[in-house]
Amino acid sequence: MPVTLVEVAARAGVSPATVSRVLNGNYPVAESTRQRVEQAVRELDYVVNAHARALLHSTSGIVGVVLNDASDPFFAGIARGIQGAAAETSRLSVICNSEGDPTQEFAFLELMRGHRADAVILVGAAPEDEEYLAEATIRAKGLRSTGTRLVLCGRPSPGDDAPGDVVQIDNEGGSAAITRHLLELGHRRIAYITGPDHRTTTTARLAGFRTTLANAGVEPVENLIVHGDFSRQAGREAVTRLLAEGREFTAVLAANDLVAAGAAHALRTAGLRVPDDVSLAGYDNLPTAVDLWPNLTTVHVPLEEIGRKAIELAFGPAEPRTVVTVPTALVVRESTAAPAPR
Repeated sequence: MPVTLVEVAARAGVSPATVSRVLNGNYPVAESTRQRVEQAVRELDYVVNAHARALLHSTSGIVGVVLNDASDPFFAGIARGIQGAAAETSRLSVICNSEGDPTQEFAFLELMRGHRADAVILVGAAPEDEEYLAEATIRAKGLRSTGTRLVLCGRPSPGDDAPGDVVQIDNEGGSAAITRHLLELGHRRIAYITGPDHRTTTTARLAGFRTTLANAGVEPVENLIVHGDFSRQAGREAVTRLLAEGREFTAVLAANDLVAAGAAHALRTAGLRVPDDVSLAGYDNLPTAVDLWPNLTTVHVPLEEIGRKAIELAFGPAEPRTVVTVPTALVVRESTAAPAPR
């Protein structure tokens, strides 16, 4: 077991507060007392570190940020907002990349708990299986037991009894808005390239698509709904497969802008023009959206604002749980048009 400050104080015959003053050098202490404390530190091999300071001061100045994919511009934008807001209050953001692996995510939570982080912010979609939700609730309670605030960003709470605030994105509303846009242009056979099965973001965006079609009296074409991941490769592979199988569609709606970029590549490779032959739309309004030509119709998600809101919740009132929904907005550009006459 690591040596504690209390043990150092006992060996030196002084109070823990006196040991703290000697170690921090922020208060005058008699020379003889300082020497006794320093000798006790050497004899016990006591190490002064951030964890020890956190025990003394009930704060570490650390904000742990666990991202699903640090290389994805979506997560990078949120992380930028978190880091900027944290720095304004002299807090250090520690960025961790879980790669969407729950085991790795939980390991990072334990590390942050061990370092007594002031707050931990989990960013990105979460699995929807019961085993994950039960374990996530346990981890959330563990963080609270050591005074670490938890904020869930872009995902719902794992359970009613799980502590932690939530910054949620109106994914379903954004998906509904962009689906309505395509319907109003006259599209009925819409290929939808969605994200991985059983992830919260995938479920919400797919629900917005399906509900909007149903409200318009349009039956979704099930063999035009393709699951992948949130990558360019997923977009390329999905469109290539749909074309190879002879599926007919007049528009492609992608789960995010990276998927849309991959879809655009596959359409060009097949000799199809956007939007003359096929309309194309994405989600998130990443910088990729205006790098594509024609510029991409998409849904704007205010990423930095989401990150800043997460910090605001992390250091706001602890009770009751706060849930903030960040709105999205349709951004119409040149990649969508009425379907070409056939």
